[in-house]
Amino acid sequence: MTAGTDVVLRAEDIRKMFGRTVALDSVDFNVYRGKVNALVGENGAGKSTLMGILAGVHRPTSGRILLDGAPVELHSPRAAGELSIRLIHQEIQLFPDLSVAENIFAGQELRSAAGVRLRDQERRAGELLRRLGQTVSPRAMMGELPVGVQQIVVICRALAQDVRVLIMDEPTSALSSKEVETLLRVIRGLAESGVAIVYISHRLEEITEIGDHVTVLRDGRLVAEAAVDEIDVHWIVEQMIGHDPDTLYPYEARDVGTATLAVTDLTAPRPDGSLMLDRVSFSLEAGEIVGLYGLMGAGRTELLETLIGLRPAAAGEVSVAGARVETLSVGARITRGMFLIPEDRQRQGLVQTMSVRENVSLASLGALRSPTGLSSRQETEAVRKVVRQTGVKVADIEQPVTALSGGNQQKVVVARALMTAPKVLLMDDPMRGIDVGAKTELYRLMQSLASDGLAILFTSSDLLEVLGMADRILVLAKGRLVSEFTRDDATAQALVAAANAQTSWEVAA
Repeated sequence: MTAGTDVVLRAEDIRKMFGRTVALDSVDFNVYRGKVNALVGENGAGKSTLMGILAGVHRPTSGRILLDGAPVELHSPRAAGELSIRLIHQEIQLFPDLSVAENIFAGQELRSAAGVRLRDQERRAGELLRRLGQTVSPRAMMGELPVGVQQIVVICRALAQDVRVLIMDEPTSALSSKEVETLLRVIRGLAESGVAIVYISHRLEEITEIGDHVTVLRDGRLVAEAAVDEIDVHWIVEQMIGHDPDTLYPYEARDVGTATLAVTDLTAPRPDGSLMLDRVSFSLEAGEIVGLYGLMGAGRTELLETLIGLRPAAAGEVSVAGARVETLSVGARITRGMFLIPEDRQRQGLVQTMSVRENVSLASLGALRSPTGLSSRQETEAVRKVVRQTGVKVADIEQPVTALSGGNQQKVVVARALMTAPKVLLMDDPMRGIDVGAKTELYRLMQSLASDGLAILFTSSDLLEVLGMADRILVLAKGRLVSEFTRDDATAQALVAAANAQTSWEVAA
C-alpha cells in the first residue's frame, strides 16, 4: 500500500542496527490521518524499535521520516513532541500523590509572574476530561483512581500539549473489560477528531474492533499491511507467525490419573459481607488440564487465590493428593504441592530487581539449603535445568529478569513453580500480554507438563484459548460453579450462554 495524501506520518525504508543485530530491515510504515493505525507482531518483531524511532527515542541507521510529505529529524523525544508526535508507554507513568490536574500539567505547568496558575490548570483539565467523557474531578488524587481512569489522564496529558500523532503501546493490558470499553471509545473519538492513532496491542480482537489499518512486522521486516475491514484475526495471526494459526493450540489427548485436587463447598466472603465464592465444588485429576471460564467479576482469580491461601475461606474443604490444606498458609500449601502463577507477573510474579536465577529459585531456597547453608552450585544447577525445561531464552541466568521479553518472563514464573515440584499448578490468565509465538511455546509446555502427570487449572479471558487447551471446562458466574463441559461438548456459544445465563438463585431473589 503506497503513501497518499491521507498519510500524516511515514517511516520510509527504515533500517536500525544495535551493534550487529538488525532490529529493523527496510521497513515502511504509514500513519493515516484521523485513523487508528494498528501495529502488530510478536515480541522481537521490531514494534518497539519502530515506535521509538517515530517518538525520537532512537535514531534510524538509515531511512527517513516524513511528516506531511516533508522529511523531519526526530533526534529526541522533545523534537518529536514539538512536532506534536507523542508516545504513551505501556506502564502508566503518573504521580499518585498529586491531583489529576497536576499530573496532566506536570512539566508543562501554566504559569504567570505570580507562579503556577492552579485554577486555570484545573479548568483546562476539566475540559480535557469532559472531552474524553470523564466526570472525575481535576482535584482528585491520582493514586485513588482506577487504572482505567489513570490511562485516560495520561491521554489528557498528551492532549494538553496538542497532538497530531498519538502512539499507544499496549494501553489496555492492565485494564478491566469495562475500562477497555471506555478507552476504546475514547480512542475512536480522538481518531474522529483528526488525531492519528498508532495502536500496539497483543489483544487482536481489539485490533479488529477499533483499527482502521493494520501493519504486521515479523523478524524486523514489514510482512503485510491492510485495511482492517478487509481482514480478520486469523489473517493477522497467520501473518505474525508465518503459518496457519489453526495449529496454534497443540492439544493432545492424555491419560489421567487419580484425583489430585479436591474442592468441596468452598465459600469465601467479600469485605462487604457478600459472597465472593459460593459453595464451589470440583476435582482435578493428575495429567488433566481444566479451563476456568467466566465473565469479568465471575470469581476466577478469587477462586485461584483462595485455593492457594491468599484469600481467606469462610467454609469448605480443599485437599491435595488426599491431604487437607484449607487451614494452611501459602508456604505450607506450596510445600504440599500447589503453586499459583498470578495474573500480574510484573507485580506479583517477579521481583524486578533480581536476576533470572534469583527469581527462579526464590520459592525453593528452603529445599536448597543444607546444614552448612545455601549451596550456590546446587542452586545454579537446579535453575539451569528448569530453565532448559521451560525453554526460557536467556544467555546467562544472572541476567536481570527485566531484560527478558514478556513471554520469557512468564516462563521464568513457570520455572519457579516447577522448582517446587508441584502436583497442582494454578495458572491465572497465563497468556496475558504476550505475543502469539510465545503463547504457542507456553501451550506446548502446558501439554508437556500435563503429560508428565501435573494437574493444571487455568483461567483465560480468551474463549478460543479455553476451548483449544482444556480437557474439561468449568464455568463460573457470580462466584458459583454453574456448568461443566467436556472438551467434546464445549462450544463457544454454550460457554457464553452458561456464563450469561440467569441462574436459579437470581430468579428466586
